[in-house]
Amino acid sequence: MADKEISQAVISRLPRYFRYLGDLKEKGVERISSQELSDIMKVTASQIRQDFNNFGGFGQQGYGYNVNYLYDEISKILGIDRQHSLVIIGAGHLGKAIAGYTNFTRRGFVFKGAFDCNPDLYGTMIRDVEVRPIDEVEEFVRANDIEIAVLTIPKDQAVPMAHKLAQCGIKAIWNFAHVDLDVPNNIQVENVHLSDSLMKLSYNISRYEKTIRP
Repeated sequence: MADKEISQAVISRLPRYFRYLGDLKEKGVERISSQELSDIMKVTASQIRQDFNNFGGFGQQGYGYNVNYLYDEISKILGIDRQHSLVIIGAGHLGKAIAGYTNFTRRGFVFKGAFDCNPDLYGTMIRDVEVRPIDEVEEFVRANDIEIAVLTIPKDQAVPMAHKLAQCGIKAIWNFAHVDLDVPNNIQVENVHLSDSLMKLSYNISRYEKTIRP
């Protein structure tokens, strides 16, 4: 099962399952059927069963899914049953906002360092993390076993920074710079293009407006 290739579409739904199951846990729900989960999430029951079958199923016919067990198993699949250490590169408004989002820490993503090229920011604090000169990134990553780098810097700086990070042992990059990064295959990259998301929203507004016009 571990060697099975899982589609990105399935992987993209796992965090949503995890979030809804967390809500059910907080409400004291002990078990749920695929149909009940379908009604809540607006994903077909068949799709839910197919998604879970990629990882072994988790359910019992006539019983459904144990919410606590399924929540824990998806946590393991997502790799958030353990802590991940992160640094933010770019301590501007976006970097500060990301570092200040406490839910990341609850999910096991712990910010260990923040870096910027603006001397006015050196020594300032983002929560309990001190902003350091960007030239110290590589040494800090190596010394503190950092797994993930969050890039919130201009795109012309992001490409050379990604190359530096690749050389100092980073495992993954969460990239908010509006540029695609060329890094070795062993480094996982998640690109977050905020303007793309906003344009998609604009498209959906336009499409909806066309459907209601007389």
